[in-house]
Amino acid sequence: MDIPATSFQVARDDLASAVSWVARNLPSKPTQPVLSAILITADEDGLELAGFDYEVSTKVRIPAEVTQPGQIAVAGKLIAGITAKLPAKPVKFSLDGSIVRVECGSSKLELLSIPLDDYPSLPVLPEVTGAIQPRLFNDAITQVAIAAGRDDTLPMLTGVSMEIDGEDITFTATDRFRLALRTLKWVPAFPDAKAKLLIPAKNLQENARSLDINSTEPVEIAVGQDSAIGKEGLFGIHFDNRQTTARMLDADFPNVTPLLPKTHTAIASVEVSELQNAISLVAAVAENNAQIRMHFSEGQVILSANGSSGANAEEFVQCDYAGDNDLLIAFNSTYLRDGLNVIRTRRVVFGFTEASRPAILIPEPESMPQRNEEGVFPTPTTDFTYLLMPVRLPG
Repeated sequence: MDIPATSFQVARDDLASAVSWVARNLPSKPTQPVLSAILITADEDGLELAGFDYEVSTKVRIPAEVTQPGQIAVAGKLIAGITAKLPAKPVKFSLDGSIVRVECGSSKLELLSIPLDDYPSLPVLPEVTGAIQPRLFNDAITQVAIAAGRDDTLPMLTGVSMEIDGEDITFTATDRFRLALRTLKWVPAFPDAKAKLLIPAKNLQENARSLDINSTEPVEIAVGQDSAIGKEGLFGIHFDNRQTTARMLDADFPNVTPLLPKTHTAIASVEVSELQNAISLVAAVAENNAQIRMHFSEGQVILSANGSSGANAEEFVQCDYAGDNDLLIAFNSTYLRDGLNVIRTRRVVFGFTEASRPAILIPEPESMPQRNEEGVFPTPTTDFTYLLMPVRLPG
C-alpha cells in the first residue's frame, strides 16, 4: 500500500485525549510491530484515531483542519507520551516519505511512520442492543469487576457475566473467593432481548473509567439484535465520539445462583466508614493480606489480627447485631475492604449462616429484615450483593 502524503492541524487537548485513550488499549508486547500503532485517518470530517490488536479495537473521532487527506500510522504509546508534554497550541502533522513531522509552537519532532501493509482491518461495531446512562454503567462495572479473577488459566473467571433479559441486566463476577452481583435497568433496542455474555473484565473496567459520568448521552451497548445477539463474538460500546469492541470470552461462566443464601441465621449493620477505619488499623499488623477476625455480639464487632513478628491489634466498632449466638468469623482483609469500598450506602448489612460459610455484604435496605416463622432472616431485596468466603480459623 502506498502511503499518501498527509497533513493536518489539530487542537492539542483534543489530540492528547484521543491518543491517550487509544494507546491505553494497545498491547505492551505486541505479537506484530504494526499492532503497536495508532492509525490516524485524515478526511473531510476531521481525524479518526484507531488501534487494534485482534482482541480489542478502539476508534475515536476528533475535529481537525485537514489540508491533505490520507493515513498515518505511528507508535501509539510514543505519540501518547509526546502529546502529553506538548504546549497547549495547535499541533501540525505532515508525512514526508516515511517520516512523520510534528510541530507544536517551538517544538519540532520527527517520528518514523509504521508501514500500513500489514495493518489488520478494524472490526465493524455490531448492531446496538440497548443503552445505559454512563453514571449507572460506571457504577455497576466498578462494583462488579473487582471480584473478577486474574488467573488466565481459568479464563471463565477473568470475565464479567452479562445476562440480558428485556429491560433487566445482571452483571456478575467471581474469582472463587468472592462474588459480586449487580442488577440494573436499561433501555433495550427491542423488548424481548435475551442473552448471556462473558466479557473480559479488564476491557469493561477501561471503558467504565473513560466515560464522562456527568454526560446525559447514553452508553450504547452493541452486541447485535434479535437472534443475532452475541453471535459475532464481539462486545461493542459506543459513547459520544468513541467506540470500542472486545472479543468476548469463549467459556462457560459458572452457575453462581446456588451460592447466594436466601436466609441468614444472623445479621449485622455497621457504619461503613467506621468499619473501614478499624480494618485499616488492624490490618497494619497483618502481613500479606492475612486474616482479620471479626467477633460479632450485641452492640459491637471486635476486629483483631496478629502479625508474624508478635504484633497484634484489636479495635471495636459499634454495630446492630441480631442472632441467637455471638459469631466469630475471619476474612481476607483486602477482599473485605474491596467489598466495603463499593457499598454506596452509609451502612453495610452483613448476612451470616455459619462462620465457615460465605457471608454477604449488601447496601443498607430501607428496613432491616425481621425473623420469619422459621426463625431466620430473609435476604433483603437489593440491587448489589457482595459474597465473601471466610478464612478458616485455627482450630
